[in-house]
Amino acid sequence: MKGRLVALDHWEGREAAALMVDGRLEDLLVDPVDAPRLGTIFAARVERPMKGLGGAMVTWDGGEGFLRRAKGLTPGERLLVQVSGFAEPGKAPPVTTRLIFKSRYAIVTPEAGGLNVSRAIRDEDRRDALMGLAVAAMEGTPDRLGLILRSAAADADDDDILEDIAAMRSACEDATAQGADGLVLEGDGPHLNAWKEWTAPAQIETQAGSFAETGVLEAMDTLFSPVVPLGPHRMIIEPTRALTAVDVDTGRDIGSASALKANLAAARELPRQLRLRGVGGQVTVDFAPLSKRDRAQVETALRAGFRADSVETEVIGWTPLGHMELKRKRERAALTRG
Repeated sequence: MKGRLVALDHWEGREAAALMVDGRLEDLLVDPVDAPRLGTIFAARVERPMKGLGGAMVTWDGGEGFLRRAKGLTPGERLLVQVSGFAEPGKAPPVTTRLIFKSRYAIVTPEAGGLNVSRAIRDEDRRDALMGLAVAAMEGTPDRLGLILRSAAADADDDDILEDIAAMRSACEDATAQGADGLVLEGDGPHLNAWKEWTAPAQIETQAGSFAETGVLEAMDTLFSPVVPLGPHRMIIEPTRALTAVDVDTGRDIGSASALKANLAAARELPRQLRLRGVGGQVTVDFAPLSKRDRAQVETALRAGFRADSVETEVIGWTPLGHMELKRKRERAALTRG
């Protein structure tokens, strides 16, 4: 099937959304198992400091999280925290006190004042018009309340943008006014996040069974295999407790030209595979043997792929043993069967 298609369905009892581009699965959002959604806000209590980690544990009714940069906080202090990522099994999810309220066109920040327009919007006339909307929409708000207009606002209707800003302002004001222990605001699910993040025009399939009808289920089945075919070559992705190991295998052809082709194919495919599988944390890639001269070409392809990826990934560089190290933000739930 040609073109972009967004399928909204449920998978193993969990809400899920998939983006297909020309018949290939490009992105996938699935509700986590036994973990709060990203963006969920809790009224929490500061517990014991974790001095060696530079943070502190916080608890709320029915759960706990790990707060980094907890300097100046004292046990027993109450504060609002927001889930900022996913944790490894058995660990508390990371949380932050820097709350954000994000929709399709607008982000409201309660403790980071200022009005900004996404740098991805380059048309100066449109930037000026959007800044005018921002000024009007935020008139009368406290200086500490900030607003960022997202790139999707470039082609959006002004009334829709103003509606988004008003909704995020209201959500911010309601949340920050609450002080009881426990859940304050649940994070958005995959269906709403698909609307917020996949803003390019697309056909929408929302009925139950749309994953099966559009080929999403078939594509998802391949994600539970560690082996990723790369033409005559392959890539093996194996999560461990400490990191995710990736091995590029050329098969029987061990020539330098074949190794370079396999490594370039792996570098281009790896961001998509990590995104779909919900891989975060440390990633170590064992590319097929290649010369130092060819390393630069492979690294360039890898960096280009991650620049276009929606999940923040830091390319650390080559180790003395010739492996490539990556550090990937844990903002996707790992794809696991319930």
